[in-house]
Amino acid sequence: MTDLQRAPGAEAAVPAQSALPLRVERVRTFDTLEFAGMAFLEVETKSALNRVKGMPFAWSINPYRGCSHACSYCFARPTHRYLNLSPGEDFERKVVVKVNLAEVLRRELARPSWRGEHVAMGTNTDPYQRCEGRYALMPQVIEALAQARTPFSILTKGTLITRDLAPLQAAAELVPVGAALTIGLLDEDLWRTAEPGTPSPRARLAAVRALNEAGIPTGVMLAPIMPGLNDDRAQLAGVVAAAVQAGAVHVTPIVLHLRPGVREIFWPWLQRHHPQLVDRYAALYRRSDAPADYRRGVGAFVADQRRLAWQRHGRPAVPPSWRGLPDDRRSPVAEEPTPGGGSGPAAAAQLSLL
Repeated sequence: MTDLQRAPGAEAAVPAQSALPLRVERVRTFDTLEFAGMAFLEVETKSALNRVKGMPFAWSINPYRGCSHACSYCFARPTHRYLNLSPGEDFERKVVVKVNLAEVLRRELARPSWRGEHVAMGTNTDPYQRCEGRYALMPQVIEALAQARTPFSILTKGTLITRDLAPLQAAAELVPVGAALTIGLLDEDLWRTAEPGTPSPRARLAAVRALNEAGIPTGVMLAPIMPGLNDDRAQLAGVVAAAVQAGAVHVTPIVLHLRPGVREIFWPWLQRHHPQLVDRYAALYRRSDAPADYRRGVGAFVADQRRLAWQRHGRPAVPPSWRGLPDDRRSPVAEEPTPGGGSGPAAAAQLSLL
């Protein structure tokens, strides 16, 4: 196939096939408001499991590339450049869909060399972004991992994960399963501008409660904590209290990290919506991370609030290690949240939920 095939009525402009470093089988659009202006590049992937280095988990799965959440600070935006697409509007509106993911995954999990190591999902783009409601890749992924006795964890902002309570519960009968919802703020005005394509923070808290009540140990990634925007002590305390009341098994703070490629997207957003903070950010973010003393202060405050909230509302039981399995297959929920308000590589390590 040399040219892109389009679904009837497709309108989104997509680079010619020769400009994309992947074989696109079809470009699909949907005539509904939530998908207005979006194009879905359907591909047949050659691999499902991604080998990961320098992280506590060895493998990841990414059903999609690009994300309709459109978060201004998303660390995954620069990866769209590998597809000759922009990390700005293309990342939000041109999403790659691995339509044969489950089939390929089952083949890989059936290999004699597969050791059943922990697999993390949601460490790049969100597996429960809006289009998962159309493509429904995740139920098959969950089932394949469980049948192969492979423990896994899911990090998401998508409340669509509650659609899959039944397959998650079935998987948890066979292997360790854990989840986390990213909830960095409760302020609705800030949510609408910083994370315009995501479910509301309150809806995500409801998903945390539903998952925990269903027996899927689920925590909250309090991220990103953005200076002058959601780092007010009252705001942070409010998120921690709401997370604990929703049954979160951990509440892990992560301070905003502005790596190259992300800064170029975040900075215009900051200038447009919060011009009064531009000078402060220029001073704080001379590098990718905020200063260490700022991160330590935020982390210590969240840790204190977490302890107080657990004293008030009770702390959920932490699932034990699974029947003497090796360390790389232990429960995907830590006994203690990672301390500090890290960012960058240290924060990325927390995405494993180990």
